[in-house]
Amino acid sequence: MSTTTPQQANGTGSNATNTDGANSAQTQTSVVPRDVRLLHLIFATQGIQNYQDHVPLQLMDFAHRYTKSVLKDAIIYSDHAKPMNTNLNTTANSTVNTDDIRLAIAARTNYQFKPTPPKELLLELAEERNSKSLPPVIPKWGLNLPPEKYCLTARDWDNIDDEPEGDEQEKKKQKSS
Repeated sequence: MSTTTPQQANGTGSNATNTDGANSAQTQTSVVPRDVRLLHLIFATQGIQNYQDHVPLQLMDFAHRYTKSVLKDAIIYSDHAKPMNTNLNTTANSTVNTDDIRLAIAARTNYQFKPTPPKELLLELAEERNSKSLPPVIPKWGLNLPPEKYCLTARDWDNIDDEPEGDEQEKKKQKSS
């Protein structure tokens, strides 16, 4: 598991291979994409020092997919708000305005990101759950299992080997008749 520090991401770490310090920093930063460098700087400003190398790529992938889906939704909202002319020869460009984008973000936020419940609600639910005491543990030998209706150990089918032998002979006679 490798980790990247902001100095290594910017090319100023001790892993530079060129002997010229200015050239090595320039070649290292030219290899790293601008968005990745921005993410490394954001991590540094937030105090995140150690992270795996694939974390910026995952964040960029998420940002790309989210932005793409929001813009597609905004185009759909824009087309719905301003329907095209019925004339097939006109090629009117549908422009997306900020209201369409805001509507697309608001619609996606309602179902994609779940807000955390307030602390007071969680404390209230925990107090309600903890008010009911657990049943006492009955000391007995062996493994303590819940009641049989809650266990998956109950037998719900008959094995052929457990059937009496007389029944098998009767079934064979009935089949042959």
